[in-house]
Amino acid sequence: MCISSADYPASLERRKIYVALRDVAAEKQGMLRIADESGDDYLYPAALFRTIALPRSIKKAVLAP
Repeated sequence: MCISSADYPASLERRKIYVALRDVAAEKQGMLRIADESGDDYLYPAALFRTIALPRSIKKAVLAP
């Protein structure tokens, strides 16, 4: 979930759930690969996000195409 969009107001919405795509190289540098509002994926500072646990039914709905 995004906790701050101050530096990226056109790309991210605060309090919105985003899907993070696995990118080991980016994670080593403190970044996350996020599918943002454009529908494309970009690197953002990991500090802008918090991992949240979702119930299975909600996770399924969030990840559905």
